[in-house]
Amino acid sequence: MTNRELSADLLDTIRGRAAAYDAENRFFEEDFAELRGAGYLAAAVPVAFGGWGLTLAELSAQQRRLAAAAPATGLGVNMHHVWVQVARFLHERGDSRLDWVLRDAAAGEVFAFGISEAGNDAVLMDANTQAVPDGSGGYRLSGTKIFTTLSPVWTRLGVHARDETGPDGPRVVHGFLRRDDAGISHPGVWNPLGMRATQSYTTKLDGARMLGADVTARVEPYDGSDALILGIFSTFSLLTASVYAGIGDRAIELATEGARRAAGEGTRLDDPDAAARLTAAVLEHRASLDALAILNRDIDERASRDDWFLALAAAKNRVTDEARAAVEVAFRMLGARGFQADSELARMYRDVLAGLFHPSSSRALAATVRGTLA
Repeated sequence: MTNRELSADLLDTIRGRAAAYDAENRFFEEDFAELRGAGYLAAAVPVAFGGWGLTLAELSAQQRRLAAAAPATGLGVNMHHVWVQVARFLHERGDSRLDWVLRDAAAGEVFAFGISEAGNDAVLMDANTQAVPDGSGGYRLSGTKIFTTLSPVWTRLGVHARDETGPDGPRVVHGFLRRDDAGISHPGVWNPLGMRATQSYTTKLDGARMLGADVTARVEPYDGSDALILGIFSTFSLLTASVYAGIGDRAIELATEGARRAAGEGTRLDDPDAAARLTAAVLEHRASLDALAILNRDIDERASRDDWFLALAAAKNRVTDEARAAVEVAFRMLGARGFQADSELARMYRDVLAGLFHPSSSRALAATVRGTLA
């Protein structure tokens, strides 16, 4: 392994454990330990802070490789990378308020994403969780977060909550919670259809304390002007899409292998319908990868765009939709072998469905499009 990419041997080892994690509904503990030991949790941390210094485009490529080997491991690690990349996003634009995240990540702290809430269609732009000032510059948070990936191991949880106590009107408070706070618990059982190894528990906040030093921003609801908001939205959208692009990579690989196998006197590629389906899948996948690459490049190059939120939501939805379609084509090419419940493809089929639930949803994307047309 170089200090800037995951080795093929490590990825093969990770692929070999994925089925057991899924079957046992168990956290990817061994994968996590090896990735951590390799320094991968600091992959996006600039070299000056002690990390690998990967650009967003380079990190996206590594996440595709990891997810192709083990989708749940890729998605789990992804949520740590999101916060590290957000900190880098700000740092590269002259904003040092999350430089401590870069230092903490290099020192071994594990970050998790605590934004999702049941029934909150606004997602990042507003919150159901309530924040009450504690009188010392911090807040006490009460509410429930869902899909808190890396729940068994995180030490820093990035969250947002709504403060309705100020004279300037409601504000959405962004910041971080620390694992040892007594007001944090994980009720319920994680037993999803797919992405089981992520162990993305529900997280209950009951007066959990956000220290004043860990408060990152206070913004008006639906105000996207703070650089933090674009940093979070762009990083989450693109890195999460990278995971599903990795699933698409593997699906195309399996579909191609299946199509080349003998079917009767020839191969499936001799069947015009099968050949057309595989061709279309390859072309759609290629277009998805190009869309992802363009936006990764624009973030890395600090490009100015008027359509950031639309472009990011469109790319995330395109990639996740295409990955699901690619998995279906792989089923058609592999036939009954892929339909076995314990096959890699069957697990990928369940895992890829999780792409439906990551923001921005297709519904939110449609609303954004309608807004541009009004």
